Amino acid sequence: MGYKEDSYKILAEQIIQKLKERNMDGAYFATAEQCKNEILQEIPQGASVTWGGSVTITDMGLIDAVKSNPGMIAKDRMTAKTPEEKRTFYSQQTLCDYFLMSTNAITLDGQLVNIDGAGGRVACLITGPSHVFVIAGMNKVESDLDAAMKRVRNFAAPANNLRLSHNTPCTKAGRCCDCLTSECICNQIVVTRRSGIAGRIKVFLIGETLGY
Repeated sequence: MGYKEDSYKILAEQIIQKLKERNMDGAYFATAEQCKNEILQEIPQGASVTWGGSVTITDMGLIDAVKSNPGMIAKDRMTAKTPEEKRTFYSQQTLCDYFLMSTNAITLDGQLVNIDGAGGRVACLITGPSHVFVIAGMNKVESDLDAAMKRVRNFAAPANNLRLSHNTPCTKAGRCCDCLTSECICNQIVVTRRSGIAGRIKVFLIGETLGY
């Protein structure tokens, strides 16, 4: 383990302590593979599992691992095609045992900052599923809320709009233009400063660069 990895671990331990003060649990893993294996162990057989859109959890193979596990009831939001199907699926998501997601930023004092278009991802973070697992690389750690907000608007949002082939001003400027276009994914900006239910939210920090 190198100096950067050592510093990540030390910093993560401090963030985890702050998460506890905010009614959230936390854990740190050096690699995404280690984290994935732990999450698969923590989810009991027979549990229903769903997820929000996330490059992090997709790239680390977590979604594929859940979908291929015969003992887990995977609820894949991409199976819903029509507006009616999407509405029905969302009602199923809110009743799932486990919801998997990443976060667009996390502050040193343990606050989560997320930006969303339709709002389903942040809605499930706030309420509904019994357990929420938030998985994030240490590249998403910011000093405070102001820095976190700048990160989600000027880095995460443009990158995700480009990924989704949206025609928004930020995809041309490379930074937030505070637009109000129809394809904007910045409709909802949610700060989670505390979990109303102790331990419902667990944040898994990973000592790698993951997602946007």
